[in-house]
Amino acid sequence: MLEPVTDPFALARALSAVHVIDGRLCAAHGGATFDVINPATSKVIGAAAAGDATDVDRAMAAAKGAQPAWAAMKARDRGKLVAACGARLAAHVEELGRLTALETGKALRTESRVEASVLADTFVYFGGLASELCGETIPFSPDMLAMTVREPLGVVAAILPWNAPLLLMALKIAPALVAGNTVVVKSAEEAPFGVLRVCQLLQEVLPKGVFNLLSGMGPACGAPLASHRDVAKVTFTGSVETGRLVYRAAAEKLVPVTLELGGKSPMIVMADADLERAVAGAVSGMRFTRQGQSCTAASRIFVQRALHDAFVEQLVARVDALVMGDPLDERTDIGTIVSPSQHATVQRYLKIGREAPGATAHACSRLPEDPALKDGLFVQPVIFTGLANDHTLCREEIFGPVTCVIAFDTYEEAIAMANDTDFGLAGTIWTRDLRTAMDAVKRLHAGFVQVNQNLVVQPMLSYGGFGQSGIGKEGSLSAMLDHFTHRKTILISML
Repeated sequence: MLEPVTDPFALARALSAVHVIDGRLCAAHGGATFDVINPATSKVIGAAAAGDATDVDRAMAAAKGAQPAWAAMKARDRGKLVAACGARLAAHVEELGRLTALETGKALRTESRVEASVLADTFVYFGGLASELCGETIPFSPDMLAMTVREPLGVVAAILPWNAPLLLMALKIAPALVAGNTVVVKSAEEAPFGVLRVCQLLQEVLPKGVFNLLSGMGPACGAPLASHRDVAKVTFTGSVETGRLVYRAAAEKLVPVTLELGGKSPMIVMADADLERAVAGAVSGMRFTRQGQSCTAASRIFVQRALHDAFVEQLVARVDALVMGDPLDERTDIGTIVSPSQHATVQRYLKIGREAPGATAHACSRLPEDPALKDGLFVQPVIFTGLANDHTLCREEIFGPVTCVIAFDTYEEAIAMANDTDFGLAGTIWTRDLRTAMDAVKRLHAGFVQVNQNLVVQPMLSYGGFGQSGIGKEGSLSAMLDHFTHRKTILISML
């Protein structure tokens, strides 16, 4: 069995230039690779295999070949193996957390180690749901036995993002495997090594060909995977633009998709809210320790005017106290932006906001002074005030440590502004009034609504949005049943 590797730099080098196909590590077709950087230093830490259509064919053939036997296994036996995957990953939490911190720039203590723990727990959770793959009997006719059974779809293609690669992979593949599907995963270009290590570890538990992993660029690897003739389902997390391409490819084949796309999530703070709790909720809800690189980030915060100034003052102070630095340093609260292109995007939005008439940009925390980090992709968190809800920064997903605090007078005004968006992923309401809270959870146009808290995605809770935020749900029993199986209706004459 593979032992944990404590040095993430050594592990990145060891995992360079390979896919996992049919239970083994193998080079890409033609041996092509691309560099992966440490965003804290902008230095190359390894090279990922650059997959193409030939690699996709190889992985799909392995998954297709393994699927009948995997589906024929007793459901509870599959569940036991998936739960065993969770136990195997639990022994590697520290290793996976450090590797993820290295390649994504997310701070180890506040983000990456936590994600690695939830990764393991997600496999255990779904492994325990194998007995719930139930059909139903239907009282159709006294002389007929009418029933339904649930069957796996076949081979599932899962295309991952870079912001929470371990967790979001687990939410896709653990339910797919329990339901009897086999999977081919394409990692994000910016973060290929953590999920590759997961796949390598799980080859010790799963039959070969059940879980395959490719790395590569979207057009060369992701596109042929989404459109492959043998794919029975595509699940994708990423940008709206790429999500549309994935949807078109699936539509050509008439296969189901799950799309978890962007968000511009509102947080409403009423004047009667607990100020201290609301401010803490804004810090966690905006995912400042992840540099705001989250679809559910509370990037529009509506605060009733009587509380507005005190809220902004305390929020700025809280975020200012966060320590920015080396993601692998235990003292670090905030790491880096993931890539040079995303860093440039965030800087572009910051320039737009600072140039807006009447806007105030509250820059918080401090850039690290360590000379070794001088080329790192660090950005100070910025809290904007004075921007209207129709401003670019309040309309478009920035995916960076940027939030806008907007004052409002009446509850109806807050609800209208919160719902004035093309997205519909998440939202929160902060109030001591039960009637207000219950009204808001009904009226907020979002798939994941919370009151007086701002938790991240958790296994067991259904997660997914409306509008430009995507299609379908992840994370729950119902998501596993609805999105990774189909019903077959069976009629048996009793005459």
